[in-house]
Amino acid sequence: MLAIVDTGPLYAAADADDHDHERSLAVLQRDDLELLVPALVVAEASYLIGSRLGPHAEATFLRALVDWAIEAPEAGDWASIGDRVERYADFPLGGTDAFVAVLADRMGTDLIVTLDRRHFAAIRSASGTPYRLLPA
Repeated sequence: MLAIVDTGPLYAAADADDHDHERSLAVLQRDDLELLVPALVVAEASYLIGSRLGPHAEATFLRALVDWAIEAPEAGDWASIGDRVERYADFPLGGTDAFVAVLADRMGTDLIVTLDRRHFAAIRSASGTPYRLLPA
């Protein structure tokens, strides 16, 4: 089952003191999930880990990415990302979260690994359906 990974669980998995550490690790280690990380999420997580946990933790995170599937935006994604940011301007949604949703739609999955229930429980897929969110 394909799942798109948002920033929160990656950060929480890297920070043993984060209150979502254990449940983030559990979902990221599930054998039944095929995890896909948007490249914009990698940038956001790397920044957060480096600024909050230091360069050693950031380097450890970056080295671990060798085992992860990473997906960059395609040329056609940028307009869709902009559309999502504009549609949900009252949140604001932001480009990284918009790309998580756009990538889920492009890859044909409704499953998103996120701690950001505020945004992802409120937005809808391109077909108008809600996303399924992990961890539950």
